[in-house]
Amino acid sequence: MCIWKQWKKPGTKFRNLVKMGISEKYAFMAANSRKTYWRTSNTTTVKRTMKKERLINSGFYDLTPAYQSLHVNC
Repeated sequence: MCIWKQWKKPGTKFRNLVKMGISEKYAFMAANSRKTYWRTSNTTTVKRTMKKERLINSGFYDLTPAYQSLHVNC
């Protein structure tokens, strides 16, 4: 959701989705959606492109191992 919100304009959203491999038809529909950021980030188009592995390879930090190292079940 935070990445989707950073891409403020529909043109930026469209360009980035097409770069990630989504067809122009679905990228246009997602980029011009009037849904809230949370609802749009939960659509299949966005979930298909922004996978966890792709975000980690792009330089985003995975919070799961950090959280698990701090909260060990005793």
